[in-house]
Amino acid sequence: MAQPRGADSLQQQVDAIHDTGAVGVFAEVTSPGTQDTARAGTAEIGTDRPMPQDGRFRIGSAAKTFTAAVVLQLVEDGEMSLDDTVEQWLPGVVRGNVYDGSRITVRQLLQHTSGLPDILPEIAALNSADGYRAERFRTYAPEELVALAMRQPPPDSEWSYSNINYVLAAMIIHEVTGRSWAQEVNDRIIRPLGLEDTSAPYAFPFILGPHARGYAAFGTDTGVDVTTLNPSMAVGSGSIISTAHDLNRFYTALLGGELLEPAQLDEMTTTTSAPALGVRYGLGLGEIPLSCGGSYFGHFGELLGYRTWVGVTRDGTRSATVYVTSDGGQGTQDAMRALVDQELCRSL
Repeated sequence: MAQPRGADSLQQQVDAIHDTGAVGVFAEVTSPGTQDTARAGTAEIGTDRPMPQDGRFRIGSAAKTFTAAVVLQLVEDGEMSLDDTVEQWLPGVVRGNVYDGSRITVRQLLQHTSGLPDILPEIAALNSADGYRAERFRTYAPEELVALAMRQPPPDSEWSYSNINYVLAAMIIHEVTGRSWAQEVNDRIIRPLGLEDTSAPYAFPFILGPHARGYAAFGTDTGVDVTTLNPSMAVGSGSIISTAHDLNRFYTALLGGELLEPAQLDEMTTTTSAPALGVRYGLGLGEIPLSCGGSYFGHFGELLGYRTWVGVTRDGTRSATVYVTSDGGQGTQDAMRALVDQELCRSL
């Protein structure tokens, strides 16, 4: 059942997220002809500066939806197939230990069923305050990331979330087109949709324009300012900067059929069980149950100091994006997910 407009206002939900310990919170909800926003907390610890209305932030794994959309456009254009293997496009890149790129398809990369391990344990800047300070400006080559990931043992389940899947997808995009992942994302998605506050930096470590500072606890009680970060370790998997407004525009355009033909959108939204997340997962999209019945599509995102949750109704008519500027905890993530759920259940 859809919820009435007066129940649990957007501001109340944002305040509830802030109460879980987030430094700053911002949310935007859009539907045809309407746009609602709410914010809480501060844009910088030790100040009273409010969260910016058009603030840019690192969207983390929500970037995977952009990458998957580019791959599906290339499939649509006949440039490649979801059944192509990694070895076909990247000979010798995934080989050794127990890994074999000739047995992994592009579809499996996008769906996280490749059997490849995650890269995150190998990235010092993401795992400790000292590591961050020492390596926040370090540039990683994609091939280096793959080699580092393959030092890890394989996951013990058929579905296993791994950022290296999308690093490989970005590398394949480059091989197919002769142009970088960032160029393809810009020309195929950012520019056509008019996402003026969205960018895909490769190694540039700063967030330009209005933004709130991002903070990471690294297991301590003191937040470390981690706003400055070379995001090359997340090429294809998390290295996009955007705003809540631009993310809502992207996801509504995607589910509304503006970026993909029906056959490719069907591929993207055909999901399999993802037990580790408690959802179902398609190609760069999660399918999340709604408390009012049915489900929505979207993605979570996290990249050092910023967390986001974005969701859109199946028909692309209503979307909700919320982000916070600190680690928070499980309570923070649960409250963010609850906000998206309530706003997508709400009657228009």
